[in-house]
Amino acid sequence: MAVPLMQAVRVGAYVVKQHLRGRKRYPLVLMLEPLFRCNLACAGCGKIDYPAPILNQRLSVQECLDADIECGAPVIAVAGGEPLLHKEMPAIIAGLLARKKYVYLCTNALLLEKKLDDYKPNPFFSWDVHLDGDQSMHDASVCQDGVFDRAVTAIRRAKERGFRVSINCTLFDGAQPERVAKFFDEVMALGVDGIMTAPGYAYERAPDQAHFLNRQKTKQLFRDIFRLGKGKKWRFTQSPLFLNFLAGNETYACTPWGKPLRNVFGWQRPCYLLGEGYASSFKELMDDTAWEQYGTGNYEKCADCMVHSGYEATAVMDAVKRPLHILKVALSGPQTEGAMAPEIPLENQRPAEYSYNHIVDERMAEIAARKKPASAPVINRVRSTPVDAAD
Repeated sequence: MAVPLMQAVRVGAYVVKQHLRGRKRYPLVLMLEPLFRCNLACAGCGKIDYPAPILNQRLSVQECLDADIECGAPVIAVAGGEPLLHKEMPAIIAGLLARKKYVYLCTNALLLEKKLDDYKPNPFFSWDVHLDGDQSMHDASVCQDGVFDRAVTAIRRAKERGFRVSINCTLFDGAQPERVAKFFDEVMALGVDGIMTAPGYAYERAPDQAHFLNRQKTKQLFRDIFRLGKGKKWRFTQSPLFLNFLAGNETYACTPWGKPLRNVFGWQRPCYLLGEGYASSFKELMDDTAWEQYGTGNYEKCADCMVHSGYEATAVMDAVKRPLHILKVALSGPQTEGAMAPEIPLENQRPAEYSYNHIVDERMAEIAARKKPASAPVINRVRSTPVDAAD
């Protein structure tokens, strides 16, 4: 089992509790992004071209802990940018673990070996290493040779130290099912505790716009991969129903509030992938976001999205409503033959809006205002020597 039993039980109990309370919208995973700065420049990333003053921003330890209190999700994924560039990351992780939150620290692993001594194995903690396929696939994805080998070495060292380690494998157009299946075999042999996988999201700011999968290609790719994995006991950190969704067997609507994002701008609207504005508090995010305007079928930017940050929470909530269905899928694996589930129609989706420049300009103005020196104080000078009336 990729997810520890106690974690699965606690998260399941949390979800059931929300349903019994009649709570329509609630978070499942807090996506915490303490910085945008990264030591790679991946072609599929939408966050590598912020101006330097924004890339230099950091959430403080207290801001990260406050975000956890505001949100209250049982699981926290600390992402970026590259989180290990944050000098206070050990204190952030320690503070979250002290609250018994399940924490996944996402990293490209370039600094992992160097930073291992700053962390201790903990049943609530897991490294989540970005690894997009075999050596040539991954190094091409991150636009730098040698990264795959360094990541694999770091994974081995972390496992030797007793840490839980999962991988985050994002797939793009052109991925070959046979190579991906072989890669999954290899990471299981490496001792990785679980795989998180999904198609890449087409970030509007990503330098490479040619290799994002549309929904039909995504479904066929994952059907072909899962067919090759029958009987191999690959361990995934995701719900069986989400994997079934990737293979085209579930018609799910997006649940963007299931994985809310807190970053240096605030609480991002509407989701981890799509920055269309920011709220100053989690309550404002939940209460004042026009959720019905987003998601596949509602908004052009969401048309091809099948990423876990939008659909994993939908799958988890569906599992509570249909326990026999998830049991069946968990035992037999995702369906890889037969007709696919109906697709969400796109005829009524609203056109894309572009707010990146406005958001960046606002933040740059805020940064400039904070750096502007205060006006020189007016000093009333009193003469210290006696004067006569003639003066």
